[in-house]
Order: sequence, then C-alpha cells, then structure tokens
Amino acid sequence: MERLKALMRMTAVRMSAVYLLLFAIFAIVLVFYVTATASGILESQSRTAISEELSDLAQVYRTNGIIGLVRTVDRRARQPGASLYLVTDATGRIIAGNVENLQAGVLDEPGFTNNVFAYERFAENAGDRYHLALAEVVSLPNGMRVLVGRDQTEQERFRQIVRSALILALALMGAGALFAWLLVGRRALQRLDRMSVSSARILAGDLTQRLPVTGAGDEFDRLSENLNTLLARVALLQEGLRQVSDNIAHDLKTPLTRLRNRAEAALTTASGEGDPREALEGTIAEADQMIRTFDALLMISRVEAGSHPVIKDRADIATIVADVAELYEPLAEEAGARLVVDAPAPVIASVSRELIAQALSNLLDNALKYATGDGSTVIAIHLTENGGLCRLAVSDNGPGIPSEQRDRVLERFYRLDQSRSLPGSGLGLSLVQAIARVHGGTLTLEDAAPGLTVILEFPLDGKTLLDGEG
Repeated sequence: MERLKALMRMTAVRMSAVYLLLFAIFAIVLVFYVTATASGILESQSRTAISEELSDLAQVYRTNGIIGLVRTVDRRARQPGASLYLVTDATGRIIAGNVENLQAGVLDEPGFTNNVFAYERFAENAGDRYHLALAEVVSLPNGMRVLVGRDQTEQERFRQIVRSALILALALMGAGALFAWLLVGRRALQRLDRMSVSSARILAGDLTQRLPVTGAGDEFDRLSENLNTLLARVALLQEGLRQVSDNIAHDLKTPLTRLRNRAEAALTTASGEGDPREALEGTIAEADQMIRTFDALLMISRVEAGSHPVIKDRADIATIVADVAELYEPLAEEAGARLVVDAPAPVIASVSRELIAQALSNLLDNALKYATGDGSTVIAIHLTENGGLCRLAVSDNGPGIPSEQRDRVLERFYRLDQSRSLPGSGLGLSLVQAIARVHGGTLTLEDAAPGLTVILEFPLDGKTLLDGEG
C-alpha cells in the first residue's frame, strides 16, 4: 500500500492515470456514438421499407378490397425474408400473416411502434422462436388490424456484440495499461530510490558518490548527468578550498612571523639609539607582499566563481601584448633579460582586456623571476591565430620546470623554490589558469629545451561552455 501511495505521488504516474481515464471515456463515447448512428440508420431504412410495403398494400386494398388485401398479405407472408405481415379481425384473431404470437399491446395503438417488440413466427424451432421487430399498425374501417414490420433481431445482436467487444477491449486495455503503468512506475520509483540513497550519502558528506546513470538517455539520466557534473565541480571547489586553507595556514605563517620580528626589531631600535626606518620599511614590504597574496587569492576565487565582473568586448590581442610588453621592457632590462615580441598581425577576439593583460603580466613576472641577470636570458612572446583560436605563448630559456611538476605548479601556493628565497606567492599560474577557464580556454606548459613555454589558448568568439549551453 505504501508503494502504491508513493507511485500515486509521482507526477508521471498521475498524468498517465488521467490520460488513461480520458482515453477510456472518449473510446466509450465514440463506440456508443458509432453503434447508435449505425442502429439509427438501420432503423430508418426499416421504417422506409415498412412505409413502402404499406403503400403497396393500401393500393391493393383500394383496388381489390379486403379479399385482395388478405390474399396479398398471405402470399407475401410465405416468402422468406425479414418482413412481417399480419391481418387480424376486430377481436384480434389472426386471419393471415407469418406471425404466430405478438407481445401484448402491440396492436392496440395504430402507427409505428415506439420500441422494438417480441414476436414468434410460425413453424420455427424452439430455439429460434423469440425475435424482435419494428412495425407499423394500420386500423381498417371494419375494425380489422394490418401489421407490417421488419425483423430487428440481427440489429440487436449487432448492438450486443459491439457492446460486449467494447467491454472486453476496454477491460483488456485497462488491464494492460494498469500493468504497464505499475511496471513503469515501479521502475521509475526504484530509480528514484537509488537516486535518493546516493543523495543521502552525498548530503552526509561523501562527495565521491554519484547519481546512477543507466545509459537509457531518458530524463532521469540527463538529470543524473547534470547533477554529477555539478557534484564534480563542487568536489573540485571543496578540494581547492581545502588546499587553499592548508596553503594559507602554511605559507602565511612565515611572513607573519617575519612581520612580527621586524615590528619587534623596529620597536627595539626605536627605544635605542638606532634608526628604525630600515626595520619599518621591511615591515611595510612584508605587509605589501601579504596584501598582494590576498588580492591574488580574491581575484582567483572571484574569477572561478563567476562573481568577478568579466566584461568582454572585441579587442586586438596584439595591441594588448604590445602594451604589456612596453610596460615590462624596463623591468626586463633591469633583470638583465631581453624581451622579444612576435605579434605581427591583428588578432581580434572577444575578451576581457583587463584579465588578458593580467594573465600576460603574470607569465612575464614568472619568467623574469628566474632570469640569470647576465644578459643571456631571452623571454619571447608569440601571438598566433589558428582555427578560431588565439594562441598566446610566453617562452624563456631559463631552468624550466621538470615534467613531473608541471601539473603541480598550477596549484595554489605551490612553488618550485621550496626555500621561499625568491619573491612570490605561488599564485601566478593559478590566476592565469582561472583566466583561461573564464575565457573558455586552456593553459599548457611545455618544454622549450631549454626553458619553459607557457601557452594560453582561448576561442576568438569568447564563448565558454556555459555560453554554449545557455
């Protein structure tokens, strides 16, 4: 009973029940309409034939009188067929015809009978004695009665057969529909139960659980696939949040400790004879670095969550590259590196100018960080367009990144310089990867032999996966 109540609460099952009920009602109405129409046509034909028979007999009566009428009725009554003939005297005694017995009251009122009536023919077997007929009664001036009719037994059998077939068909249809309804509803309920079990485990904290997909491609599978994609995204974000929390706790402990020590040193210097300016400048530098770290974290989170106002417009990527390169020329000279730009042709794309410039700046910062300072470092920017994609590559001939660590450097706070002797927070490539994703693109690290090539690739039309679905 509980399973049945659960089935009846399902929208699909209730709609199926309503459709079945409406279909049954329309089928019953249609069959009764067809049978009533057919019966009406047959009855009309019978009445027409009866009227024609009576017209002929009236002509005989006018020409040959009562004797001619009786002889004609007697002759026609002996012929096989569905016609009924009967002539009685004023007392109701049968004079001529093929009717042995009539339902009481048929001869009492002249004119067409309102309904079919029962009668018996002469010389019939016991099993065939009862028939139904429709007739018209005519009263003669001398009190005699003349009845002319048509047998309606076959028409009544037709009605009964059609009604019996209808009842049987509807019963079989109802049984089949009920079976299919319960079967489909039961299967749907089982799938919903499995989805509920998986959902309960997910709500309990197990984000590795996924909703079942049967491969049928129906609405349940589409819903499960979409929710599974959402769960994978939530699990990824949760894992990223966990990593960020761990990395923040680990990476900010050291600068906070240094900040405290510098503040204490400044306080000690201020209480003595020394100048506390140098200690305060170091404290400010540490605070600035921490602020930059938090700013980078906030930008990554906002870009990945979609809360950062990403305003895309048609822009020439080559112009953005030239502007950023011009800004970094002095920094490259100061670091003893040479900056080479290869962006000859305009590349028009729908992008966020601010974010693309930020991504290129981060890539140049990473390349300059590992410059040797002896003038041998070359940093090259290559911009190309191919197959509707913009390819922005930054290469250097520095130490590069081992292949086994190229995936890890994209993680937040991960740094090749484990000693933290070089400036930075380990968030540069993470931010570039977030910018690539928001533009529907990818970030790839390749070996430049020697050095490293970082490739930022994104579509020119600015469409992301979300834009394509929406």
